[in-house]
Amino acid sequence: MVGLLDLDGVRAAAADLRAAFATPGVEVTHTFAVKAASLVPVLRLLSEEGVGAEVASPGELALARAAGVPPGRIVLDSPAKTPDELREALALGIALNADNPQELARLDRLVPPGTAAAPLGLRVNPQVGAGSIGAMSTATATSKFGVALRDEGAVDWVVRAYLDRPWLTRLHTHTGSQGVPLELMAAGVRAAYELAERINTAAGRRQVTTLDIGGGLPVNFASDEVRPGFRAYADALRAALPGLFDGRYALVTEFGRSLVAKAGTILARVEYAKTAGGRAIAVTHAGAQVATRTVFAPGAWPLRVLALDPKGRPKDGEPVVQDVAGPCCFAGDLVAAARELPLLTEGDLVALPDTGAYYFSTHFAYNSLPRPAVHGYSGPGPAFRTLRRAQTLEELVRESGG
Repeated sequence: MVGLLDLDGVRAAAADLRAAFATPGVEVTHTFAVKAASLVPVLRLLSEEGVGAEVASPGELALARAAGVPPGRIVLDSPAKTPDELREALALGIALNADNPQELARLDRLVPPGTAAAPLGLRVNPQVGAGSIGAMSTATATSKFGVALRDEGAVDWVVRAYLDRPWLTRLHTHTGSQGVPLELMAAGVRAAYELAERINTAAGRRQVTTLDIGGGLPVNFASDEVRPGFRAYADALRAALPGLFDGRYALVTEFGRSLVAKAGTILARVEYAKTAGGRAIAVTHAGAQVATRTVFAPGAWPLRVLALDPKGRPKDGEPVVQDVAGPCCFAGDLVAAARELPLLTEGDLVALPDTGAYYFSTHFAYNSLPRPAVHGYSGPGPAFRTLRRAQTLEELVRESGG
């Protein structure tokens, strides 16, 4: 099994993002949600394309720094930042969004008198509702993220928190994710925008100068078509919130999946082909260890499966209902169940498109299966380069205390 990433496709997605939000007089900083593809070469490529890094852990920050992402284009978001993480962000000048009142109290003790060295903001939850995948929805009434704006007294508390802290100059919200429609995403941004206007009116000055609108643009996994696309989202924001682009606010985005998902493919060999109860089953090397979400929540995260012969050519033949199984030792390890495909046989290949986000970087270590190699390709030919080599058994043993 191997992961393949179309580097030209990643560059094109970054260019589409920049073009979609480009507005005369508006400063826009784009960052990439590192969790979506936590590979240093990918972060370096995106940085070269003008896209910084949104990090949510010390490990992700270390990866962003190893990729050479400038501190001025890194944003730290996490609901569980430790005092040491806060100190490091302040020392490096990394933008930081506090998640809750207790975190703000910690910052009160860490921020020196006067202007803060790092751009600081507060994350708010607009509580505008859920998308079609509850576990991915961050703007529900009881979401763990940010200050819940519709809770009694919350808006007044936020306004007072800003007035008491002149160094709070950013406001952050993140409503989007897979399964969230553009209208709901725009509603979340509207809530943050209106709150920023209220804070600035109360302060009698432009205290909030930057709106971090998060990311979470959904990806179409059903076909090669890119939809809704960055342009559609930016146009929806312009229509719903003209003031967002009038130059009074700098903007920050934190897109992840939508920048890299369509560029990735997992390629796995069919080790065995068998039948059970009249059902054909192709046993491959791609299962829950790489397609964790698809295996455990197939209704929310279905993947297309392409049937290929041993040389990588599309297979012919009448479609046959069959399961495409992974190597993990539990019965539910299926990347596709009762899928109609040309009959897969021993030695064939299966390709799983649209797996550039999360499938390469959130390895599930079930059965101590080693992490697969990931190779990037670009240009005519194409030319290949290794983004991450395959984990060896010796490395796996050391990682497990041996």
